[in-house]
Amino acid sequence: MLPESKNSTFRSEKRRLHKKAPFLRLRAGMIQAIRRFFVNRDYLEVETPCLIPAPPPEIHIDAVHAGANYLHTSPEICMKRLLSADFSKIFQISRCFRAGERGTLHLPEFSLLEWYRTGIDYHVLMDECAELVLSLSDELKTGNPIRYQGREIDLSAPWSKISVHDAFDRYAPMTLETALKRDCFDEIMVREIEPQLVSEGPIFLYDYPACFAALARLKPDNPALAERFEIYMGGLELANGFSELTDAVEQRDRFEKEYQKRQLLGKECYPMPEKFLISLEHLPEAAGVAVGIDRLAMIFSNTATIDDVVAFTPEEL
Repeated sequence: MLPESKNSTFRSEKRRLHKKAPFLRLRAGMIQAIRRFFVNRDYLEVETPCLIPAPPPEIHIDAVHAGANYLHTSPEICMKRLLSADFSKIFQISRCFRAGERGTLHLPEFSLLEWYRTGIDYHVLMDECAELVLSLSDELKTGNPIRYQGREIDLSAPWSKISVHDAFDRYAPMTLETALKRDCFDEIMVREIEPQLVSEGPIFLYDYPACFAALARLKPDNPALAERFEIYMGGLELANGFSELTDAVEQRDRFEKEYQKRQLLGKECYPMPEKFLISLEHLPEAAGVAVGIDRLAMIFSNTATIDDVVAFTPEEL
């Protein structure tokens, strides 16, 4: 027989998990509906390794060591290698890992949905994102509009769109150009712009400065901007997508610049992902997006913390 203290600990955990049961059931139904959405559109579900030798070097994302290798921060580079080998429509739901990420909206281990499709750009991909969310609301029977943290969110298409440049003009105390010169872009985004995106329902924020899009294609008519978008819903940043950069030489140059930035900050510099760069020479026009499964579950569950939609947080292990 277990000591009473251990029985008490177990009973406490059981109560905690029972409180999460509605969220976990909704999350399970949502993931099943995601798979149906993509299978019905002739996407191939793929699985790529979590353990990789060389993650892409991005200044604000740190990989977790696993022996001589790393746990991937996203399946992006492996999935693009599949695109280069003529897998034209692919999706994946995967566990991802990022060092030092913990908060009400962040976990060091989390779930991502990523999908990629050749022959399209980021505008077509935006439409498909809206179609996915509307399909999920139908299957989950959440209704439309849905309620999230006291606000109604109308999921009906078309969703609102605003360029980063226009968002700065509308909401920020300075222009985009000034924010870039003063190196306070991220600060202005978090403090001034993102809070204003809460009341507008689902919204695409698009055309980011080129320096904030390490793997995205630049706009042909304005190379100072990248064909990148993010989705905000109920105040949550939900997704990050873009038209894919297909120039291996330019991609290598961008990676090297990211390495230099990481060195200046005293961060680790990973090995160059050479096999990815080789495959990039054969990548056709394509677009791809990553959607946070946990945050999407938060939206449909109407909960303000990511802890509610996962069975165990790091502190509970």
